[in-house]
Amino acid sequence: MDPSDPTANAVQNRHENHVVVVTGSTRGIGEGVARRFAAEGASVVVTGRSRDPGETVAAEIRDDGGEATFVQADMRDPAEIQALVEHTVSEYGRVDVLVNNAGVQTETTAEDATLSDWEFVVETDFRSFWLCAKHAVEAMPEGGTILNTSSNHAFLTMPGLFPYNAVKAGINGMTRAMALELGPRGITVNTINPGWVEIERTREEFADEAEYEYTKDIHPVGRLGRPADVAGLAAFLASDDATFLTGESILVDGGRTQVMQDELYREYRDRVE
Repeated sequence: MDPSDPTANAVQNRHENHVVVVTGSTRGIGEGVARRFAAEGASVVVTGRSRDPGETVAAEIRDDGGEATFVQADMRDPAEIQALVEHTVSEYGRVDVLVNNAGVQTETTAEDATLSDWEFVVETDFRSFWLCAKHAVEAMPEGGTILNTSSNHAFLTMPGLFPYNAVKAGINGMTRAMALELGPRGITVNTINPGWVEIERTREEFADEAEYEYTKDIHPVGRLGRPADVAGLAAFLASDDATFLTGESILVDGGRTQVMQDELYREYRDRVE
């Protein structure tokens, strides 16, 4: 069984009859989450700005025996967010799970970032999470789950990623606020904070194989994350086993955040392996 396959450890029928909306699910982590929920029996709404890859993901899910449809939507457009939820209700009758996953970033500092940079990140990574939740809860008459995808940058960060890192910390705060307000309606809200996940974009960031191996070595588990790692947690948090868990921000980073000094840790790995 391929551990990189997000459906490899799917729990059969765990999300049968659930309707799941996953934003930013035309590729990467979001695609993995969408595939996992479909493999566990959910009807999945794949959504993103790019129609062709989105239609491909939905078609492949159906080819594998799952249920999925694609809705094109730009998370910077409030009207398209509302239309996304309305389409979901029209197609499936309700929303049970919302996974806010769409995200962008700029490589700018607080000093260098422009107002356009700010709006690009804040509207996509933060405002859309609120608006998706705002409309989705109206379609959750019997309760449900909201999962907000943030980042390990919400806890520890580095220069040159503003306002991405600030917004990711804000998502954790949004989760706490929503958890308090939506709990009485039977809705749980949690944040998933992935670390370094190996997708096409992040793999291309490595200058050479040595840099890639170095990065793996500074993770206690000895590898980078996979979309399957995030997808498995998402499926659990939306399950009946997690109904008493809300308002939390959970790191999924292979222990990377616990490493204080990279070189010392690499020396330790060399001794014990």
